[in-house]
Amino acid sequence: MKMKFAYADPPYLGCGKSLYGKHHPEAAIWDDELTHIELARNIVDEYPDGWVISLNPRDLKMYLNAVPDDVRVGSWVKTFHQIRPTTTQYAWEPVLFRGGRKDNKRSPMVRDWFQGNATRMRGLPGVKSHEFNRWVMDLLNYQEGDTLDDLFPGLGGMEKCLNELVLI
Repeated sequence: MKMKFAYADPPYLGCGKSLYGKHHPEAAIWDDELTHIELARNIVDEYPDGWVISLNPRDLKMYLNAVPDDVRVGSWVKTFHQIRPTTTQYAWEPVLFRGGRKDNKRSPMVRDWFQGNATRMRGLPGVKSHEFNRWVMDLLNYQEGDTLDDLFPGLGGMEKCLNELVLI
């Protein structure tokens, strides 16, 4: 059975205009909390088969208040990250996920965390690595013939990952 999934990696709250304004004319709408809440509600309604959202740790409560109780919180643990002049370093990001194709005998198993480097200097702030995109696909148990809509395609990394899977 074919399934329809979504992945969303929106500009993090408060970073729309400052980080993405020169790349997209409507980036500033992501500086509004209500825009993120609307995204969360829409993705729940439009993708009942499953979805994944990347977000900033400080926005976790806002998103959890907007999604159903069965949503899981995964973690992207960054093995390399920007060093900031604070006591505690920002070395992880939450990843919300829901649904996906069930397969209790899947091997290898998929963990609810991913460990990998943050990408830097790849053309857009926050662009995710090929390995991260593959983990998102694995969380959903994406299979050939399924649809995975990348709601914020940026530089097309998820599409490249999907195309690679089809070629295998």
